[in-house]
Amino acid sequence: MSLGFFAGRRFAARAAAAMLLAAASCLGAAQAASLRYCDRQAKLGIDQQDTLFRFGGIVKAELEASGRPLALMARSGLDLSWFGLRYSHAGVSLQASPNGPWSVRQLYYACDEQRPRIFDQGISGFLLGTDNPAEGYVSLVFLPPHAGAPLERSALSKPQALELLAADYSANAYPYSLRYQNCNQWVMELLASAWGGLSLAGDLADADTPRAQAQRWLQQQGYEPTVFDLLRPLMWFGAFIPWLHSEDHPADDLARAVYRVSMPASIEAFVRAQVPGATRVELCHAGRRVVIHRGWEQIADGCQPAEGDQVLMLD
Repeated sequence: MSLGFFAGRRFAARAAAAMLLAAASCLGAAQAASLRYCDRQAKLGIDQQDTLFRFGGIVKAELEASGRPLALMARSGLDLSWFGLRYSHAGVSLQASPNGPWSVRQLYYACDEQRPRIFDQGISGFLLGTDNPAEGYVSLVFLPPHAGAPLERSALSKPQALELLAADYSANAYPYSLRYQNCNQWVMELLASAWGGLSLAGDLADADTPRAQAQRWLQQQGYEPTVFDLLRPLMWFGAFIPWLHSEDHPADDLARAVYRVSMPASIEAFVRAQVPGATRVELCHAGRRVVIHRGWEQIADGCQPAEGDQVLMLD
């Protein structure tokens, strides 16, 4: 087998790794309006900002109309269509947030400090994290009271949120390792802490940490993270490698050139399977058009409405 073959595999793997990191839009500065990777921020025109703020108002109205105190919320970021994914970043939107109604509690990576943090962000700021202000998508998952109430308590508890925060960030963190964590994995471990009845660290009867207990519960429930094939053809590579790690991934996965990573798609699939009665609303904007779709099926690419969808104009 030629050296060129192996060089091609290495290039493709690095390119895929870079794409993964670009997808992890929990990178960014706390002071920035959007949570982006460190060396880049979108420059939005006045009309683009107006569109996103108006769209944010519609999203907030949908949250209010739900009658639920929280929603699992995901937004589109960079283009992940190479992997068949629309959403890159998730958090928990809380009506009773101390930062303001419906702020999103989430993990982000503080670039200046070089560490992950828990950050509360308003809806409009959350939406400004998109890489394509001309077209964007938001997914809201609402939970029945028996599942929503414990998650609300866990999400609003600063000690519990911080006890589930890893010391080190990796965009492609393996979900069943304690070495690293990404933004979506923090959400998964918060769900496990809430629904698995996990104790705070001071109350543990054994040597397990809250993160270890959360991951064990997720394994017991059959949680399946998103699988990234590193050898698919990609366009982007190089600049994002510093936030990517492989040592936490199983050797068998690396030998097959795959990463298994928590992403919004795997979060929603898990919730849908675990919680009968959970519902989903997806919203998108393209130009001045907004589409609202109720159900687990995704809106068609291009923010194209289907029969039964609600269509609004931002004029």
